[in-house]
This record gives sequence, C-alpha cells and structure tokens, in this order.
Amino acid sequence: MMNVYPAASRHSFDLGWLRGSHSFSFGNYFEEENTSFGPMRVLNDDTISPKRGFGAHPHSDMEILSIVLQGDLRHEDSLGNVMITNFGGVQRMSAGTGVVHTEHNPSETDDVTLLQLWFEPEQRGLTPSYETTSFDSDALSGRLLPIASSNAVEHSVAKLHQDMTVYLSKLKAGSGIAFNQQPGRRVFLFVIEGSLNVTDESDAVTLLNRRDSARIENETFLQLEGDRDTEETFFMLIDLP
Repeated sequence: MMNVYPAASRHSFDLGWLRGSHSFSFGNYFEEENTSFGPMRVLNDDTISPKRGFGAHPHSDMEILSIVLQGDLRHEDSLGNVMITNFGGVQRMSAGTGVVHTEHNPSETDDVTLLQLWFEPEQRGLTPSYETTSFDSDALSGRLLPIASSNAVEHSVAKLHQDMTVYLSKLKAGSGIAFNQQPGRRVFLFVIEGSLNVTDESDAVTLLNRRDSARIENETFLQLEGDRDTEETFFMLIDLP
C-alpha cells in the first residue's frame, strides 16, 4: 500500500527569515491524522536567511537528523559541540535525557536549506550525544547510499538509536535501482529534486515529483526509476519499522 503526499499538501509558511514546509504535524500546525509514520515524527524542509536561526531550545528522547542541501548550518549545544555543516554533511543528535542547542545560518549573504527529521528512539532516557558525518556526493549516483543507520559501521554513516536506515540517491533519466524490503516494515520516500517513478510488486507505477513523498507499507519490492523527462532525480528513502 502506497499513500502519496503531494508537495502542495504540506503545511507551508513564510516568516521572512524562515521559509519552509512540514510533512507532519509540527509546532502550531496540527493535523490529528498526520502525526507520525512508524517512529518517524518530523520532516521539515526549511530555508533560513543569512545571519538568522533558531535560538537555544531543548529536546529530549528524540533522534534528530539534519541534512544540509545548500549553504551552511551552524550547530552549538549544551554538550560543548560546535559545528558548521554544508552539502555532503549530516548532523545527528540523540537528545536522550535532555540537551539544549541552537541552529544558525552563519553566512552573511546566502540562505541555508536543510531537511530535518525526527524519530523516536528505541529506548527512552539515553545519554545525549551528537555527531557529524559526511558522504561523497559522487557516491549517490545510481545507488542507495546509507547516510544514517542503526547498523552504522562506516565513519560516513551516522549512528541512529532506532532500527532504521536513511538512504540518499541520484538517478539519471531512465536509470533505475531496486529496493527489497523485509515483510512488516515501512518505506518513506521523499523526492528532493526531479521526478521519480515507483513501481510496486503489483507492477503499479506511481510518479512522485519534486518534494512529493510516499508512505509505503506491506510492499516487499520497489523499482525506483528516474523519470525520462528529468535529467537527474535526487531522492531520500527511509527503511523503518
């Protein structure tokens, strides 16, 4: 079963310094039927103006993943971490028993655009932790590249405290890859740029365009293909319980 959420169905806003869209209920936006997908609680697609950002605020018992798409993002937290991340960089914060942090665009001239994802951890009350990792953007081509996972074994993969893996991929027009899923698990798809054709195990084809998403259950096979009218498609796939 695949439920498609067009980009236009998201809650979008413009505060001047912050422009974005929420794929799930978040902050002042609440939709009772749209609060989660398995352990996934948040997907915010944010653009922050130069020299602006979020002041110090607390989190607890949440896995928070920030993927920078363009520009620079500065993170500082109560654990003593200070880091600036750009495209190819991933920030993972396990809030656990509690952490306070800030997120800020340090540039004088350029916006920063990022995806921020929140997931419930497998266990509450973890010791708070933070890490940054990076991936080779060239390695995204034609494959599903893991950037965060509970099975993180490589330095380039952030360690998540939940039974899941976040992949990024880029596909040229007409090229495809297959994804085999274990029974009883879910898949979340999000098209960052371009258009993606998704074929399920019944051979039904669904087209996802830029910033569309799909929440998929009870499908053990997906064929993913860059749309032939799009030079390159950049997307995220999340395997989760």
